[in-house]
Amino acid sequence: MSKYLNNGGFLRYPCNYRNLVSYKKTVILYDMTVYYITAYLKPSDRTYDQMKQAARSGKQNIVEGLEDRITSTDTGLHLVNVARGSLQELREDYEDELRSNRMEQWQQGHSRYAGMLQFCTAHNEIDDYMAWYGKWDRETFCNVALTLIHQADRGLMKLLQQMEADFLAEGGVKERMFAARKQQRGY
Repeated sequence: MSKYLNNGGFLRYPCNYRNLVSYKKTVILYDMTVYYITAYLKPSDRTYDQMKQAARSGKQNIVEGLEDRITSTDTGLHLVNVARGSLQELREDYEDELRSNRMEQWQQGHSRYAGMLQFCTAHNEIDDYMAWYGKWDRETFCNVALTLIHQADRGLMKLLQQMEADFLAEGGVKERMFAARKQQRGY
């Protein structure tokens, strides 16, 4: 099947973002963050809304960017990168949570790091995490969230690189429009 909506056309097929591992990770992050802020922060705390909005933006901008990419490579690239920026903001919040509450950020070599990394790598569905929400302590919750953020970010960087490669190979929508019009006219 062609990457375009019609033979010789210029509109791209929309990407099924729901199948992207990075998108799935952001869905998990959003739900985890809502649970976390409800359990551990006061609604009056500015961080409460900031974390929720950063998690939401990380997810929603993937959707909007990939849908807008149908007609605008520039907008698609921009919004996927906005998703990355939102996830980095969320990363800072979770790191702040660990540091300000005197909890440890698990690094390679920590006794629980490898198991957590393996779990997060193998599980990409929200149901795989929901059962753990009430069982994880605050430190575990933050470290799992940070791992998911890093994994989602790596996936989004790969997506941006693929979008870049597509642009270099095929051009933007205006170039494709011109080429399709020329082809339609038989030039």
